[in-house]
Amino acid sequence: MTPPMASPVVFEPEYLEGFREIYEEKIVFNQTLGLKLVSVTPDEVVARIEMRPELVGHYAYNRIHGGVISAVLDAIGSAAVMACLAAKHMKESPSERLERFAKLGTIDLRVDYLRPGIGEYFTVHAHALRVGTRVGTSRMEFRGPDGMLMSTGTGAYIVS
Repeated sequence: MTPPMASPVVFEPEYLEGFREIYEEKIVFNQTLGLKLVSVTPDEVVARIEMRPELVGHYAYNRIHGGVISAVLDAIGSAAVMACLAAKHMKESPSERLERFAKLGTIDLRVDYLRPGIGEYFTVHAHALRVGTRVGTSRMEFRGPDGMLMSTGTGAYIVS
């Protein structure tokens, strides 16, 4: 006999608003980067940043700074781990799940720059590879306006 399929986890509006507030407002550096969440699910987090003069790394080409790419990949990677962790603890209240963010910290980050970051805006995608009781890992992608893959990353995050 086939076991019944588990219903997909859907986050409450209260949790999603708290999640957005943490990543877009409370982390001031993310404000500086212009990071805006597009979607948050247990399987994937997507964000977007607009190209601005403050983010230029190479003035002759109006290319985004590699440090901006790295910081955005780190932020979205941790967000994917948080979303996956929250999905594992749906019996907790939204505020209890959001409190778990206080224990989150980057312990390893690897970024591969594949193409020059040139464009009017960029999308960043991440999904958790594994989230355990102490460490979570994620895989991230930095894409141009045409969907072209420009950079990739992997991150490890302490979650307890």
